[in-house]
Amino acid sequence: MKTISLESRILVYENRDEVPSDIQMLLAEAEQAATRAYARYSHFQVGAAILMNNGQVVTGSNQENAVYPCGLCAERNAAFAASARFPEVPFSRIAITAINPVETLKVPVSPCGSCRQVLFEYEQKFGQPIEVILSGQEGPIYHLRSVADLLPYTFSADFLP
Repeated sequence: MKTISLESRILVYENRDEVPSDIQMLLAEAEQAATRAYARYSHFQVGAAILMNNGQVVTGSNQENAVYPCGLCAERNAAFAASARFPEVPFSRIAITAINPVETLKVPVSPCGSCRQVLFEYEQKFGQPIEVILSGQEGPIYHLRSVADLLPYTFSADFLP
């Protein structure tokens, strides 16, 4: 028997003053997107902003529905919109944040498993990592070098016939 270790590295900015200006700009876009969420049921507003390799920024917010499976997360909304708008342009980085109206989020919010898988697919499609920036409403900001760091043992098209 042997053991396999998987490692993810996260750069932690302790406060927003440490964050480089280009990342602050993308976080501001994600924060603005969160205010446009349709979160009538959970009241948990998530925003995502994707920086494309062509310099364009595409945003998305969570969109809920009374029939819960019909809703969609901010990250997938942003990714699908970016791919539809610029189908051949790789994603450079994505910033994700959320607003909790009941209690201020003091830790970074992380994407769900489905969103991780979708974003990983775009890494595979373009053969380059997508940096991931995660934040709450206050507190530290996490910077990951790749979606694969969020989903270290991935399922990919390589498994399919």
